Amino acid sequence: MKPDLFNLTGKTALVTGAARGIGAALARALGAYGADVAVNYTQAHDRAEEVATEIRAMGRRAMVVQADVSDEAQVERMVAEVEGHFGRIDILINNAGIIFGGPAEDFSLEEWRRTFAVNVEGVFLCSKHVGRRMIARKSGCIVNIGSMSGKIVNWPFRHAAYNATKAAVHQLTKNLAVEWAEHNIRVNAIAPGYIRTELVDDVLAENPSVLSEHWGRDTIMGRIGTVDELAGSVVYLCSDSASFTTGEVIFVDGGLTLR
Repeated sequence: MKPDLFNLTGKTALVTGAARGIGAALARALGAYGADVAVNYTQAHDRAEEVATEIRAMGRRAMVVQADVSDEAQVERMVAEVEGHFGRIDILINNAGIIFGGPAEDFSLEEWRRTFAVNVEGVFLCSKHVGRRMIARKSGCIVNIGSMSGKIVNWPFRHAAYNATKAAVHQLTKNLAVEWAEHNIRVNAIAPGYIRTELVDDVLAENPSVLSEHWGRDTIMGRIGTVDELAGSVVYLCSDSASFTTGEVIFVDGGLTLR
């Protein structure tokens, strides 16, 4: 076995929604294992630049690039900018996503469509435009960020639109893996469980009992995860260690979906 199976040196990555939370952690992890990274953001430029600065401090190249992934013109421009800066895109992490809560009977069609526009169409558009370039080079790796919510109805909050989008992401992952295998492109996904992010901290501040009564209790490991606990799975999927892995959805959820 080669000792450098997880080495990403010489690879370039684009991570969407990477200004904070899971996306920021994954961008830093790719940099730590040798990749040059483009940090995508929609509005939080300063936060994105902080992430890029951390990656540069590792001795890697990094850039920030603004784009709303649900807008095809912006996605085309973003991909062209990143490729123009780095010369190529070897790795795409489709992380950008949004969530609106509320009971289905009261959920607005506008919020439903916006959730699908970002969470599903954004994954499709970024994969489409980066994928075309990967096809031309006969090489590439895409990792989509799904969710345990693509498999179960997590409770007690009501997120029908979000859950449906993540199920769609899982199926899109498998379809792209089949279509693009002949081009030497691997497409996989991870499905996080409850992960401690700023968004989750906000929820817990308003609903402190949900951790002990639901999230922590339902996870067989008895706790929620950290963003850094997702990094290993993504680095693995982007590296030569996963050279024979495609179309997989890896659940990183502390065993929550086991029962």
